[in-house]
Parts: sequence; structure tokens; C-alpha cells
Amino acid sequence: MLTGLPPLTLALLMAAGVALDLLLGEARRWHPLVGFGNLASWLERRLNRGGMRIGRGLLAWLLAVGPLSVLAWLACRSGGLAVHALLLYFCLGLRSLRDHALPIGAALAAGDLASARGLTARIMSRDTTQALEPDLARAGAESVLENGNDAVFGALFWFLIGGGGCALLFRLANTLDAMWGYRTQRFNLFGRVAARIDDVLNYVPARLTALSYVVLASKSGQRRAWHCWRTQARHWSSPNAGPVMASGAGALGISLGGPALYDGELEMRPALGSGPQPAAVDIGRAWALVMHTALLWVVATLALGALLSLSLLLRAGHA
Repeated sequence: MLTGLPPLTLALLMAAGVALDLLLGEARRWHPLVGFGNLASWLERRLNRGGMRIGRGLLAWLLAVGPLSVLAWLACRSGGLAVHALLLYFCLGLRSLRDHALPIGAALAAGDLASARGLTARIMSRDTTQALEPDLARAGAESVLENGNDAVFGALFWFLIGGGGCALLFRLANTLDAMWGYRTQRFNLFGRVAARIDDVLNYVPARLTALSYVVLASKSGQRRAWHCWRTQARHWSSPNAGPVMASGAGALGISLGGPALYDGELEMRPALGSGPQPAAVDIGRAWALVMHTALLWVVATLALGALLSLSLLLRAGHA
């Protein structure tokens, strides 16, 4: 661990950050990530032009992430333990994921297709104007499972590696990938660095998330989730979203992937999972899987932190 904090202390700070997120949700006004998004957009408008687009993308990434990460590290060094928990809170989106996804399922259950389309469009870039109930239920479940890693478990993993500063660096990098990491004419070169850095930072957390989905599935669901992960994930375009979504879909016993409309073009995506197409209720089931995974990570980290701290005390006593 890069923080130098005792393992149990770091685990308790992680639990505090998760508790703050569940209790408070994302800040309604002056959320730091909103301000960061504005900064990223400003940098992109000024640097994404002319030649050497990959180099310009690297410069933009460094200008966006570097200074804020250094400030976060300095704040953790001088501001006390609470700064770690507060930074983690700002990086997490567990409650936000619930608040954005569950209303889609509720609207579908009530037969309000228009509201469900609008709510889905808020959290995904795909075109939902003509989407039907199975399309929206599939989109909602996919978003919950994938963002469980991006908005929750990736930040928790890097928090355990390096505290609040590392969690913030991960979340900023992930945000830039979400903004710039597209294979379009505008972003294909400029956003390539942001996409590759996010792939690297997410590699281990994504597979831990996929493994957690396997562990928390039913007995039959565990075998199915493992099989889907090992046989389907490699066909997905994203090296990290593939394992997470395949494992999650297998654990839930539903089928994801398939056709989706982006910018007026129908994209045929590989099949993930096994079972029927998702229904409204499956969005809530996906959220429950993410929530239970978060609890598993917190409890496991607290238990491991306590064991390591006890081991260190015993060693000190024998010294």
C-alpha cells in the first residue's frame, strides 16, 4: 500500500467513503467531477486541432489529471485521514447509479415508455427515441453492470492501493475516457491515450469485479457466470467491460449485447450472458448485484485489514 497507513485504518476509511456516498449521494451543486468535465472540455477544444493529435491528447490528459492528482496527494499528506474518505466519496457513484437506473425500471413497470426512454438517454449515449421495453431494460442492466466497475469498484481498488489520491487519479482518468475515448473522426487520435490509460488502470479492477459477480451468483449462476466470462468477454470491443458485463449477465441469467442504435447507426454487438432478454425487474436485480458486491468488498477489506493489523501487533510483541 502506497499510503503508509495501517491496513485496518485504510479499510475503515474506505468503509467511511462508501457510507458517505450511500448517505449523501452525489453533490447537487459544485460537484468536483462536473468542474473537471468542464476543464476537460475546455482543453479538448483548444488542443484537439492541427497535427500530432495523439501527442496533443497526451498533453491534454497530463494537464487535466496531473495538477489535480498532485493537489489531492498533498491534501492527503497534510489534511489528515478524513481527506482520504472525502476524496473517495467524491469518486464513488454507487448511490448515483441506483438513483439513475432504478427509475428506468419503475417507468417500464408502469408502462411509461416515454419516461423510460428519456431516463435511459440521460445515462447512455445510444439513441432511445424508438427503443422498446426490452431495449431499454437491456440498456439499463448493461449500464448498471458496467458502471459498477467504472464508478465504484475501480475507485475502491485504487483507494486500497494508494488512498484518496490514487482513487481520484483513477476517477479522473475514467472520466476522460468517457469523454474522449471514442473511435470517431474527432476523437480517434486525440482520445487514444485517454482510452489506453483507462484500459490499463481498469484491467485488474474489472476482473475482480467479474470474479465478485461470479461469487455472489447462485450455485447454478456461478457456473454460468464463469462460463460466460471465459467464452464471451473476449468478443466484446472493450477489454474490461467484456468480462464485467459477461460475468454479470451470466450471474443474473439474462442475455445482453445485441443491436443498439448509436448516432443513427445500428451496431450489432456480441451476445453476453445466457437466458431471456432483460425485463424491467432485471435493472433492479443488476443494481442489487452491484450493491452486494460493494458490501462484499467492504466486509472483506475490513476483515483482511483486521487480520493484517493483528499480525503486525503479534510480530511487534515477539520482537
